[in-house]
Amino acid sequence: MLLRIASAPIAPIAAAAVMALALVACTSSTSVVTSRTQGYEISDSAMQQIRVGQSQDLVRVVLGSPQSTNSFGDQSAWYYVETKVQQTAFGLSMVQERTVLAVYFDKNKRVSDKAVYGLTDGKVVTIEQRRTQSFGEDRTFIDSILQSF
Repeated sequence: MLLRIASAPIAPIAAAAVMALALVACTSSTSVVTSRTQGYEISDSAMQQIRVGQSQDLVRVVLGSPQSTNSFGDQSAWYYVETKVQQTAFGLSMVQERTVLAVYFDKNKRVSDKAVYGLTDGKVVTIEQRRTQSFGEDRTFIDSILQSF
């Protein structure tokens, strides 16, 4: 009986401690804002290895496959994009820094130039929200079935 009386005040404290540990384990981090990198992590040493005259295969070995490509006439370009983002615990993402490494190739698939662009080099493009009118009427599947009767 004496043992039971001594353990009675400890039980609520132990329960509170277990509950606090369970709540702490549920959080992914202790900070409200986390930083992460999206896309490629472009290192300075990798950028220095890319030189004029190198082949596309060597660029692919050093940097990996490009995230985006384009080709205009005899020239083409590969783009590697690194974006540093801060995300709040509430899901709000803010872009802190963006670096775009552009590697330009000539008609012989050799590096002709490279350039590094940042957020200040970008331009905001407004996307048109209007829709092109379709021929006829926009009908749902149900409307089409009902109109066929």
